[in-house]
Amino acid sequence: MKILIELPTWLGDAVMVTPTIENLSNFFNDSEITLIGSIVAIEALKNHPKVTKTYVLEKNYFNLYNTIKSFGEFDVFFSFRSSFRSKFMKFFISSKRKYQFDKNKFINTHQVEKYNNFVNDSLNINTFASKLILHTEKKNKDGKNKLLGINPGASFGSAKRWYPKEFADVASDLSSQYDIIIFGGPGEKDIANDIENYLIEKGVDNYQNLAAKTTIKELITQISYLDLFITSDSGPMHLAAAFQVPTVAIFGPTMDNETSQWMNEKSIIVKKNLECQPCMKRTCPLGHHNCMKQVKALDVLVAVKTFN
Repeated sequence: MKILIELPTWLGDAVMVTPTIENLSNFFNDSEITLIGSIVAIEALKNHPKVTKTYVLEKNYFNLYNTIKSFGEFDVFFSFRSSFRSKFMKFFISSKRKYQFDKNKFINTHQVEKYNNFVNDSLNINTFASKLILHTEKKNKDGKNKLLGINPGASFGSAKRWYPKEFADVASDLSSQYDIIIFGGPGEKDIANDIENYLIEKGVDNYQNLAAKTTIKELITQISYLDLFITSDSGPMHLAAAFQVPTVAIFGPTMDNETSQWMNEKSIIVKKNLECQPCMKRTCPLGHHNCMKQVKALDVLVAVKTFN
C-alpha cells in the first residue's frame, strides 16, 4: 500500500497530525509512506519507520507539477491542507483515492481530532487520536541540572507573544532550581535577546540563548531534555507535549480548545478570559494587547507550583 501524505505547513500542526499518521500506518499495516510538505514539517516527521521518501513542497507551480509527475502511482493520497496549491497537487497526482482536508468542517474541535476525524470520515473507520508521537533517536542529556525552557516566539504573529520582561522574571525566579534555555526561530532573535539582557541585569548567568541557532532536529532534541517549559501557543509547545514535558502555555488571541497541548498530563494554560478573546488575529485589533499584557510573571509562577 503506497500512501502519499501532504503535511500541514506549520511545525505545531505537523506535530498534531502524528496520531493520525500512526492510525493510518496501523490501518494499512503494509504501507509505504511518502511525505511532502514544508521543510520544518518534513524535518520533524521524516523519521517515521514507514516513511520511505520525503519531498519539500515546491512553491513554483511548474516545478511542483514536474515533481508530482515524477511520483508515479499511489494507492491513496491524503492532504492535510486546504490551500489552492494543495488542490492543484490533488488534481495532478496519480492516485486511486484522493482525500483533502476541509478546515471548515470540524468546528470547535481540537486540531488533533480534526485531522483524525478527517481520515476516519474518508475511510469510514473509527480510530482514536492517541498521544503525539515523534520518532527520534533517544539521547541522554548532558549535565545533571534540571532544565527550564523559555519560548517567547510564535510564528502566527505578535498577538500571541508574551513580554520579554515577564519571561525573564519567571526565569530569574526559577534560576536557582533550573538551568535556562531560551528558544526562538530566526524571526525571534530580538525578543530572545531582550530576555537575555533582562537576565544579565538580574545577575542570572546559568542560561543559554539558542534562538535562531538550532535546526529542527536539534530543537526537538533540546526540548526532549527539558524538565519544565514556559511557552506561548507555538510549534515548540506541541513538541513539548510529544515528550510529556511539564508545560505552562500562555494563551491570548488563539483558541486553546483547538490548539492547546494534546494529552500532556502536566500541562497548564494561563489566560485572562477577556471579552475580546479569542480574536484569532495576528496583531491586536484593539491596539491594547491586554490578553497578553495582563498576564504577569506571578500568574505563571503560581501555575508552575502546581507541578511540585
